[in-house]
Amino acid sequence: MIPYGHQSIDKKDIKSAVDVLKSDWLTQGPKILEFEKLLARYCGAKYAVVCSNGTAALHLAYLAARLNSGDEVITTPNTFAATANMLLAVGAKPVFCDIRLDTYNIDEKKIESLITAKTRAIVPVHFAGQACEMEKIKQIAQRHKLTVIEDACHALGAKYKNYKMGNCRYSDLAVFSFHPVKSITTGEGGAVLTNREGFYKKMLAYGNHGIHKDDQGKNVMTDLGYNYRLTDIQAALGISQLKKLDKFIKLRRQVVKAYEQGLAGCQEIILPKEAPGAYSGWHIYVILVKAADRRDALAAHLKREGIGVNFHYPAVYSHPYYRYNGFKDFSLTQEEIYHNSCLTLPCFPGLKQAEQKFVIKKIKEFF
Repeated sequence: MIPYGHQSIDKKDIKSAVDVLKSDWLTQGPKILEFEKLLARYCGAKYAVVCSNGTAALHLAYLAARLNSGDEVITTPNTFAATANMLLAVGAKPVFCDIRLDTYNIDEKKIESLITAKTRAIVPVHFAGQACEMEKIKQIAQRHKLTVIEDACHALGAKYKNYKMGNCRYSDLAVFSFHPVKSITTGEGGAVLTNREGFYKKMLAYGNHGIHKDDQGKNVMTDLGYNYRLTDIQAALGISQLKKLDKFIKLRRQVVKAYEQGLAGCQEIILPKEAPGAYSGWHIYVILVKAADRRDALAAHLKREGIGVNFHYPAVYSHPYYRYNGFKDFSLTQEEIYHNSCLTLPCFPGLKQAEQKFVIKKIKEFF
């Protein structure tokens, strides 16, 4: 079975983890700070805090921004549930904004109409590694004094207006994930980047049980925190992976180019368009099937042929939990079109040219 995504691990990656296993530090050691510094430098941000996974990273970002009960936060329904789940975890209410059907990102033109006196933040998601219109989103946030938190879990290595994602030029915080199918992997893992020292110090404490050193150098707990620490084993793997990130993105873009060329004449599907002024990381590659009632049949056909297609994502508000908790009859026009017709094709650095051609051939055969 050709998977839709897969990690790329080589001997150098394995050696980096083994070296830590042979060292004195398995966790809370020097590799953590090294990884954080390299990550911040790569993205062009002042500070990075690494943590146990992307969900924890979202939680830390929301805690640092002081989001809490009664706050409203505008985000997209086209994302993994964690984006909204962690808003609920801090007591905030997700307000879902409709999406664009060219990039599948939040429609920046529809954000401002959703702002109320309770709105505290905007959380754009760079879906599939495609950059949102961050300059316009920042302008909206400035007009209304809102915090901008980028869910960039799909977008490490991508660019917006020649700036690498995570630089926080257009936001207050940016969140990454290092799950195996992401741009780089630490097994599980995540990070939050920021240019604000106050946010940085808060996240360090929140991710370590709420404990930090006081003026006398003593460890004191001043907030209710969590154990969101990344291990040195994972950090070492992340350091090794980061060195190959640009190569990984280049290979992903080559896969996408093959799909664009091979499927250009297939009138039954719509291919995603790269965001204007952006350099996509193509974490995943999602097509739309024009006849939505044929999407599932196409998926079944491809799976029978050994092609592991997937669906990214059902609208967050469509999950039973959300239907039972305030979104019973809620829907958004563009999002409904998207999640009823989307299909994720295999896209990862190790996808061979023969496999790419096979996927293209089988899609054409179906139609």
